[in-house]
Amino acid sequence: MEFNRFTLQVNRFTLQALLILTIVLPNPIFCLESCNFPAIFIFGDSNSDTGLKIQRGHSPISLDIQHVQLSDFLRRSQIIRKRGFFQNLLPKEDYFSRALYTFDIGQNDLTAGYKVNLSTDQVKAYVPDVLAQFSIVIKKLYSRGGRSFWIHNTGPVVTAAQIDKYGCSSPYNEVSKYFNLRLKEIVLQLQKELPLAAITYVDVYSVNYSLISQAKKLGKFCFYFFPHLCNKITGFENLFLVCCGHGGKYNHNRFAKCGSKKVVNGTEIVVAKSCKDPSVRISWDGTHFTEAANKWIFDQIVDGSYSDPPLSLEFACNRMNS
Repeated sequence: MEFNRFTLQVNRFTLQALLILTIVLPNPIFCLESCNFPAIFIFGDSNSDTGLKIQRGHSPISLDIQHVQLSDFLRRSQIIRKRGFFQNLLPKEDYFSRALYTFDIGQNDLTAGYKVNLSTDQVKAYVPDVLAQFSIVIKKLYSRGGRSFWIHNTGPVVTAAQIDKYGCSSPYNEVSKYFNLRLKEIVLQLQKELPLAAITYVDVYSVNYSLISQAKKLGKFCFYFFPHLCNKITGFENLFLVCCGHGGKYNHNRFAKCGSKKVVNGTEIVVAKSCKDPSVRISWDGTHFTEAANKWIFDQIVDGSYSDPPLSLEFACNRMNS
Protein backbone atom coordinates (compact mmCIF):
# COMPACT_ATOMS: atom_id res chain seq x y z
CA MET A 1 0.00 0.00 0.00
CA GLU A 2 2.87 2.34 0.90
CA PHE A 3 4.50 1.52 -2.44
CA ASN A 4 1.30 2.33 -4.34
CA ARG A 5 0.87 5.64 -2.47
CA PHE A 6 4.50 6.55 -3.16
CA THR A 7 4.14 5.64 -6.83
CA LEU A 8 0.99 7.72 -7.08
CA GLN A 9 2.77 10.73 -5.53
CA VAL A 10 5.72 10.36 -7.94
CA ASN A 11 3.39 10.12 -10.92
CA ARG A 12 1.46 13.19 -9.75
CA PHE A 13 4.73 15.10 -9.36
CA THR A 14 5.87 14.02 -12.82
CA LEU A 15 2.62 15.18 -14.40
CA GLN A 16 2.83 18.53 -12.61
CA ALA A 17 6.42 19.01 -13.75
CA LEU A 18 5.52 18.20 -17.35
CA LEU A 19 2.61 20.64 -17.21
CA ILE A 20 4.86 23.42 -15.91
CA LEU A 21 7.49 22.74 -18.57
CA THR A 22 4.81 22.79 -21.25
CA ILE A 23 3.61 26.20 -20.08
CA VAL A 24 7.03 27.77 -19.40
CA LEU A 25 9.11 26.45 -22.30
CA PRO A 26 8.18 27.96 -25.66
CA ASN A 27 7.05 25.62 -28.41
CA PRO A 28 9.36 26.25 -31.39
CA ILE A 29 6.38 26.09 -33.72
CA PHE A 30 4.76 29.05 -31.95
CA CYS A 31 7.94 31.08 -32.47
CA LEU A 32 7.76 30.79 -36.25
CA GLU A 33 6.54 33.54 -38.50
CA SER A 34 3.66 33.03 -40.90
CA CYS A 35 4.97 33.00 -44.46
CA ASN A 36 2.30 34.83 -46.49
CA PHE A 37 3.75 33.63 -49.79
CA PRO A 38 3.08 36.29 -52.46
CA ALA A 39 3.38 33.67 -55.21
CA ILE A 40 3.49 29.90 -55.65
CA PHE A 41 5.39 28.33 -58.54
CA ILE A 42 4.43 24.74 -59.28
CA PHE A 43 6.80 22.39 -61.07
CA GLY A 44 4.87 19.46 -62.44
CA ASP A 45 2.51 18.34 -65.19
CA SER A 46 -1.28 18.50 -64.74
CA ASN A 47 -0.61 18.85 -61.02
CA SER A 48 1.10 15.48 -61.25
CA ASP A 49 4.60 15.14 -62.66
CA THR A 50 6.84 16.09 -65.56
CA GLY A 51 9.26 13.46 -66.71
CA LEU A 52 12.62 14.95 -65.82
CA LYS A 53 14.25 13.47 -68.90
CA ILE A 54 12.50 14.16 -72.19
CA GLN A 55 13.70 10.93 -73.77
CA ARG A 56 12.24 8.92 -70.90
CA GLY A 57 9.21 10.87 -69.80
CA HIS A 58 6.17 11.41 -71.98
CA SER A 59 5.83 15.08 -71.11
CA PRO A 60 7.46 17.46 -73.61
CA ILE A 61 7.82 20.05 -70.85
CA SER A 62 10.55 18.49 -68.72
CA LEU A 63 11.73 19.93 -65.42
CA ASP A 64 14.77 21.65 -66.91
CA ILE A 65 12.57 23.28 -69.57
CA GLN A 66 10.18 24.47 -66.87
CA HIS A 67 13.13 26.05 -65.09
CA VAL A 68 14.12 27.87 -68.30
CA GLN A 69 10.53 29.07 -68.70
CA LEU A 70 10.48 30.41 -65.14
CA SER A 71 13.81 32.18 -65.69
CA ASP A 72 12.46 33.81 -68.83
CA PHE A 73 9.28 34.78 -67.01
CA LEU A 74 11.28 36.35 -64.20
CA ARG A 75 13.31 38.47 -66.62
CA ARG A 76 10.54 39.42 -69.02
CA SER A 77 7.90 40.12 -66.37
CA GLN A 78 10.07 42.85 -64.85
CA ILE A 79 10.54 44.47 -68.25
CA ILE A 80 6.82 44.39 -69.01
CA ARG A 81 5.88 45.65 -65.51
CA LYS A 82 7.50 48.98 -66.39
CA ARG A 83 4.90 49.55 -69.08
CA GLY A 84 2.31 51.00 -66.74
CA PHE A 85 -0.82 48.98 -67.55
CA PHE A 86 0.86 45.66 -66.68
CA GLN A 87 2.35 46.83 -63.39
CA ASN A 88 -0.33 45.24 -61.22
CA LEU A 89 -0.78 42.15 -63.38
CA LEU A 90 2.70 40.68 -63.02
CA PRO A 91 4.71 39.72 -59.90
CA LYS A 92 7.17 42.11 -58.35
CA GLU A 93 10.81 41.12 -58.50
CA ASP A 94 11.01 40.27 -54.79
CA TYR A 95 8.08 37.85 -55.17
CA PHE A 96 10.45 35.31 -56.70
CA SER A 97 12.61 35.14 -53.58
CA ARG A 98 9.60 35.13 -51.22
CA ALA A 99 7.61 32.60 -53.24
CA LEU A 100 6.93 28.95 -52.48
CA TYR A 101 8.37 26.53 -55.03
CA THR A 102 6.46 23.24 -55.09
CA PHE A 103 7.55 20.04 -56.82
CA ASP A 104 5.29 17.11 -57.62
CA ILE A 105 7.32 15.06 -60.04
CA GLY A 106 8.76 11.67 -60.90
CA GLN A 107 5.91 9.35 -61.76
CA ASN A 108 6.15 9.89 -65.52
CA ASP A 109 9.83 8.94 -65.39
CA LEU A 110 9.04 5.68 -63.66
CA THR A 111 6.05 4.59 -65.73
CA ALA A 112 7.70 5.67 -69.01
CA GLY A 113 10.38 3.03 -68.50
CA TYR A 114 7.80 0.29 -68.30
CA LYS A 115 6.09 1.60 -71.43
CA VAL A 116 9.24 0.82 -73.42
CA ASN A 117 9.46 -2.61 -71.77
CA LEU A 118 12.28 -1.89 -69.35
CA SER A 119 12.60 -4.20 -66.37
CA THR A 120 12.16 -2.99 -62.80
CA ASP A 121 15.94 -3.12 -62.29
CA GLN A 122 16.47 -1.04 -65.43
CA VAL A 123 13.99 1.58 -64.26
CA LYS A 124 15.68 1.72 -60.87
CA ALA A 125 19.03 2.14 -62.59
CA TYR A 126 18.14 5.54 -64.04
CA VAL A 127 16.50 6.94 -60.90
CA PRO A 128 19.78 8.46 -59.61
CA ASP A 129 20.20 10.29 -62.92
CA VAL A 130 16.65 11.65 -62.73
CA LEU A 131 17.17 12.87 -59.17
CA ALA A 132 20.53 14.41 -60.07
CA GLN A 133 18.70 16.62 -62.59
CA PHE A 134 16.14 17.49 -59.92
CA SER A 135 18.92 18.52 -57.52
CA ILE A 136 20.48 20.75 -60.18
CA VAL A 137 17.21 22.61 -60.73
CA ILE A 138 16.73 23.19 -56.99
CA LYS A 139 20.23 24.64 -56.76
CA LYS A 140 19.62 26.90 -59.76
CA LEU A 141 16.44 28.24 -58.18
CA TYR A 142 18.32 28.78 -54.93
CA SER A 143 21.04 30.72 -56.76
CA ARG A 144 18.30 32.98 -58.17
CA GLY A 145 17.00 33.71 -54.67
CA GLY A 146 14.48 30.90 -54.13
CA ARG A 147 14.33 29.94 -50.47
CA SER A 148 11.13 27.96 -49.78
CA PHE A 149 10.70 24.53 -51.35
CA TRP A 150 7.79 22.12 -50.82
CA ILE A 151 8.76 18.77 -52.35
CA HIS A 152 6.25 15.96 -52.80
CA ASN A 153 7.49 12.43 -53.19
CA THR A 154 5.89 10.36 -55.94
CA GLY A 155 2.60 8.58 -55.33
CA PRO A 156 1.49 4.99 -55.91
CA VAL A 157 0.41 3.82 -59.33
CA VAL A 158 -3.25 2.78 -59.59
CA THR A 159 -4.11 0.34 -62.35
CA ALA A 160 -6.46 -2.55 -62.94
CA ALA A 161 -3.60 -4.96 -63.69
CA GLN A 162 -1.07 -6.48 -61.27
CA ILE A 163 -2.65 -4.87 -58.25
CA ASP A 164 -2.24 -5.43 -54.56
CA LYS A 165 -5.18 -5.86 -52.20
CA TYR A 166 -5.82 -2.09 -52.19
CA GLY A 167 -5.83 -1.66 -55.96
CA CYS A 168 -2.27 -0.37 -56.40
CA SER A 169 0.11 -1.77 -58.99
CA SER A 170 2.62 -3.71 -56.91
CA PRO A 171 5.65 -3.90 -59.27
CA TYR A 172 5.44 -0.22 -60.16
CA ASN A 173 5.05 0.83 -56.56
CA GLU A 174 8.20 -0.96 -55.49
CA VAL A 175 9.99 1.41 -57.85
CA SER A 176 8.01 4.35 -56.44
CA LYS A 177 9.20 3.47 -52.95
CA TYR A 178 12.78 3.23 -54.18
CA PHE A 179 12.44 6.61 -55.92
CA ASN A 180 11.09 8.17 -52.71
CA LEU A 181 13.89 6.69 -50.63
CA ARG A 182 16.51 8.22 -52.91
CA LEU A 183 14.56 11.48 -53.14
CA LYS A 184 14.58 11.77 -49.35
CA GLU A 185 18.36 11.33 -49.39
CA ILE A 186 18.68 14.10 -51.98
CA VAL A 187 16.48 16.41 -49.92
CA LEU A 188 18.56 15.82 -46.79
CA GLN A 189 21.70 16.59 -48.76
CA LEU A 190 20.20 19.78 -50.18
CA GLN A 191 19.20 20.89 -46.69
CA LYS A 192 22.87 20.68 -45.72
CA GLU A 193 24.22 22.33 -48.87
CA LEU A 194 21.74 25.22 -49.02
CA PRO A 195 21.97 26.92 -45.60
CA LEU A 196 19.31 29.57 -46.25
CA ALA A 197 16.73 27.26 -47.81
CA ALA A 198 13.61 25.93 -46.09
CA ILE A 199 13.09 22.56 -47.77
CA THR A 200 10.06 20.48 -46.80
CA TYR A 201 9.67 16.85 -47.86
CA VAL A 202 6.01 15.82 -48.13
CA ASP A 203 5.04 12.15 -48.05
CA VAL A 204 2.29 12.25 -50.65
CA TYR A 205 2.76 8.51 -51.31
CA SER A 206 1.33 7.60 -47.91
CA VAL A 207 -1.58 10.01 -48.29
CA ASN A 208 -2.48 8.76 -51.76
CA TYR A 209 -2.22 5.15 -50.66
CA SER A 210 -4.45 5.90 -47.70
CA LEU A 211 -7.05 7.46 -50.01
CA ILE A 212 -6.98 4.46 -52.33
CA SER A 213 -7.07 1.84 -49.60
CA GLN A 214 -9.80 3.56 -47.58
CA ALA A 215 -11.96 4.24 -50.59
CA LYS A 216 -11.80 0.59 -51.63
CA LYS A 217 -12.37 -0.85 -48.15
CA LEU A 218 -15.04 1.55 -46.93
CA GLY A 219 -16.65 1.88 -50.33
CA LYS A 220 -17.23 -1.89 -50.66
CA PHE A 221 -18.97 -2.04 -47.26
CA CYS A 222 -20.95 1.05 -48.04
CA PHE A 223 -22.25 -0.04 -51.43
CA TYR A 224 -23.38 -3.44 -50.20
CA PHE A 225 -25.22 -2.26 -47.12
CA PHE A 226 -25.93 1.49 -47.36
CA PRO A 227 -25.77 2.53 -51.04
CA HIS A 228 -27.93 5.63 -50.47
CA LEU A 229 -25.53 6.84 -47.76
CA CYS A 230 -22.30 5.86 -49.49
CA ASN A 231 -21.32 9.28 -50.68
CA LYS A 232 -21.83 10.74 -47.19
CA ILE A 233 -19.71 8.06 -45.54
CA THR A 234 -16.72 7.84 -47.88
CA GLY A 235 -16.99 10.86 -50.14
CA PHE A 236 -16.10 8.68 -53.13
CA GLU A 237 -18.07 5.99 -54.89
CA ASN A 238 -15.74 3.70 -56.82
CA LEU A 239 -11.97 3.34 -56.77
CA PHE A 240 -11.40 2.43 -60.41
CA LEU A 241 -14.40 3.95 -62.16
CA VAL A 242 -13.14 6.82 -64.32
CA CYS A 243 -15.15 10.04 -64.45
CA CYS A 244 -14.23 11.18 -67.95
CA GLY A 245 -13.85 8.28 -70.34
CA HIS A 246 -15.69 5.80 -72.51
CA GLY A 247 -16.21 2.05 -72.58
CA GLY A 248 -14.74 -0.86 -70.70
CA LYS A 249 -15.36 -2.09 -67.19
CA TYR A 250 -14.09 1.11 -65.61
CA ASN A 251 -15.28 3.65 -68.22
CA HIS A 252 -11.72 3.84 -69.56
CA ASN A 253 -10.32 3.04 -72.97
CA ARG A 254 -6.85 4.20 -73.95
CA PHE A 255 -8.07 4.57 -77.53
CA ALA A 256 -11.00 6.77 -76.48
CA LYS A 257 -9.67 9.07 -73.79
CA CYS A 258 -11.44 11.97 -72.12
CA GLY A 259 -12.88 14.32 -74.75
CA SER A 260 -12.65 11.81 -77.61
CA LYS A 261 -15.12 12.25 -80.45
CA LYS A 262 -16.57 10.19 -83.27
CA VAL A 263 -18.80 10.84 -86.26
CA VAL A 264 -22.32 9.43 -86.08
CA ASN A 265 -24.60 9.90 -89.10
CA GLY A 266 -22.40 12.69 -90.36
CA THR A 267 -22.32 14.52 -87.02
CA GLU A 268 -19.31 14.70 -84.75
CA ILE A 269 -20.18 13.93 -81.13
CA VAL A 270 -18.20 13.61 -77.91
CA VAL A 271 -18.24 10.02 -76.67
CA ALA A 272 -15.85 10.32 -73.74
CA LYS A 273 -17.70 12.79 -71.55
CA SER A 274 -17.38 13.83 -67.94
CA CYS A 275 -19.51 12.06 -65.38
CA LYS A 276 -22.40 14.01 -63.85
CA ASP A 277 -20.74 14.40 -60.45
CA PRO A 278 -16.91 14.36 -60.48
CA SER A 279 -16.88 15.07 -56.74
CA VAL A 280 -17.67 11.42 -55.98
CA ARG A 281 -14.94 9.95 -58.21
CA ILE A 282 -11.26 9.54 -57.44
CA SER A 283 -10.00 9.11 -60.99
CA TRP A 284 -10.67 11.84 -63.54
CA ASP A 285 -9.40 10.23 -66.76
CA GLY A 286 -7.64 7.04 -65.72
CA THR A 287 -4.37 8.91 -65.16
CA HIS A 288 -5.10 11.95 -63.01
CA PHE A 289 -7.05 12.44 -59.81
CA THR A 290 -10.26 14.45 -59.82
CA GLU A 291 -10.30 17.87 -58.22
CA ALA A 292 -12.20 16.37 -55.28
CA ALA A 293 -9.53 13.71 -54.72
CA ASN A 294 -6.76 16.29 -54.99
CA LYS A 295 -8.53 18.46 -52.42
CA TRP A 296 -8.83 15.49 -50.07
CA ILE A 297 -5.08 14.89 -50.43
CA PHE A 298 -4.29 18.57 -49.88
CA ASP A 299 -6.43 18.66 -46.74
CA GLN A 300 -4.31 15.82 -45.30
CA ILE A 301 -0.91 17.40 -46.01
CA VAL A 302 -1.53 21.12 -45.48
CA ASP A 303 -1.13 20.95 -41.70
CA GLY A 304 2.31 19.29 -41.86
CA SER A 305 1.18 15.86 -40.68
CA TYR A 306 3.06 14.21 -43.56
CA SER A 307 5.92 16.69 -43.77
CA ASP A 308 9.55 16.55 -42.73
CA PRO A 309 10.16 18.86 -40.94
CA PRO A 310 6.59 18.70 -39.60
CA LEU A 311 5.56 22.24 -40.52
CA SER A 312 2.23 23.30 -41.94
CA LEU A 313 2.18 25.04 -45.29
CA GLU A 314 1.63 28.32 -43.48
CA PHE A 315 5.11 28.04 -41.92
CA ALA A 316 6.96 26.32 -44.75
CA CYS A 317 9.27 29.30 -45.28
CA ASN A 318 10.94 28.69 -41.90
CA ARG A 319 14.10 26.64 -41.81
CA MET A 320 14.20 24.09 -39.01
CA ASN A 321 17.77 23.25 -38.01
CA SER A 322 18.31 19.70 -36.83
